[in-house]
Amino acid sequence: MNVPRPLLVTGSHRSGTGWVGEMLAATPSPRLAYLWEPFSLRVRPGISNAPFRYWFTYVCRENEEAFRGPVGDTLAFRYRPGAELRALRSPRDAGRFARDWWVTAGNRRRHAVPLFKDPIALFSAAWLSDTFGMDAIVLIRHPAAFVRSIVRNGWDHPFDHFLRQPLLMRDLLGEYEDEIRRFAETEQPLLDQAILLWNLIHMQIRRFRDERPMWVFVRHEDLSREPVARFRALYERFGYAWTPEVQRTIEDHTGVGNPEETTDAASHRRDSAKAITAWKSRLTPEEIDRIRAGTAHVAEAFYTDDDW
Repeated sequence: MNVPRPLLVTGSHRSGTGWVGEMLAATPSPRLAYLWEPFSLRVRPGISNAPFRYWFTYVCRENEEAFRGPVGDTLAFRYRPGAELRALRSPRDAGRFARDWWVTAGNRRRHAVPLFKDPIALFSAAWLSDTFGMDAIVLIRHPAAFVRSIVRNGWDHPFDHFLRQPLLMRDLLGEYEDEIRRFAETEQPLLDQAILLWNLIHMQIRRFRDERPMWVFVRHEDLSREPVARFRALYERFGYAWTPEVQRTIEDHTGVGNPEETTDAASHRRDSAKAITAWKSRLTPEEIDRIRAGTAHVAEAFYTDDDW
């Protein structure tokens, strides 16, 4: 009997990693336990006590010593009550502490398989896979949809977080150093920030696709157009049980009648077929042209003229 491997769901943020993780976790077998963004700077220390100081932390063999134990504890569902207690600041924190400890202990008791949903871990995906034997699904999203989502949410990015990681700059982002430095030193418009961030992320995804053909690479748009067929293929790929209940869950989350967009970050219910082209009516023609020109050298690996 094959033992299911931990699963990493990563790729571009705003590409549906949460949606994909939730739909995969609907399987009754194996028992998957959803881990939400352990590389995030906002993760609770009881869940992950790794010393993450930067968005998109890069972990590799040269700097793994500080991260290997804490990340291993997260994957093994070893809760850190002492670390969490020291971080409590409110009654809400205390309630979350009790909930997370209980859920984590239950996952460990039932030998759940970790489903590690984390776009922030993208640059460390190779280390995670090699160190902990993880399978990987990597999500890709159209540059205009990504940029529109970033601008809509008002999410500026601290580009100095890349520069403060010499190994990341040396190994993965060196060709963009001058541009990253300019964005770190002088704040740029959100649309331009999102263009650069899309390029940095998808350049790495392109590299992974070349180097790691055993991983699964999926465009958000393809999943959204044919959610049942595409998710069923993912279930078959990883040996997850597909049931009528699973299919209904996917249909409920993607069908007509769901909103095209929502401000509720916790909700993954969308009219998926409509959502993938929302950017066409939300961006101006000038903005679309700017995004297309700014991402063309990377986007051509994933999208054709027909996708614009």
